[in-house]
Amino acid sequence: MEKNHGRCPVNRIELLPLGNVPGDMLAHLAGELASEFSAWCEILRPEPDLAQAFNAARQQYCSTQILASMTGRDSPATGRLLGITAADLYIPILTFVFGEAQLEGNCALVSTCRLRQEFYGLPPDPALLRLRLLKEAVHELGHTLGLTHCDDYRCVMASSHAVESIDLKGASFCAACRAEVKSARQRAIAPLVRP
Repeated sequence: MEKNHGRCPVNRIELLPLGNVPGDMLAHLAGELASEFSAWCEILRPEPDLAQAFNAARQQYCSTQILASMTGRDSPATGRLLGITAADLYIPILTFVFGEAQLEGNCALVSTCRLRQEFYGLPPDPALLRLRLLKEAVHELGHTLGLTHCDDYRCVMASSHAVESIDLKGASFCAACRAEVKSARQRAIAPLVRP
């Protein structure tokens, strides 16, 4: 599949490290997202405090609460804020999530916790971790563009309930999802074009 599918209605992506996220991982992700979305990508200063979202009984962090705290930030309509954390995330109806996004909103969140081989008792694999993080980041940003889950298991928008399904899919949109992104772009720029 082709990697760069042209401009979409995102011209700026801000990466917000939530807690301790390695700088080299963020730099790699920023470069890949800039290429995938043809957008300017900036790494923001880390915000270490996720305490308000911690559930002591579950020993996990509620992704919906984290997303809610991110929405108060100022960002242009064509910008996206992507939080990256090593914390284990959940939503009340699921045991865990790899990430969460506001459908057609400006904020998304991904976690590296369950993307790491070490979580499953396996030796570290930094290259695999970077690839999994990229796939989940593109997936969640796709939701902010209005994309829902795709039936094509190779598409980055395919649903992932286990890390194995992340490994099966690609890091780019399928042709149908790419067409939806293009349509969203046309809708986004239409008000800017004068008759």
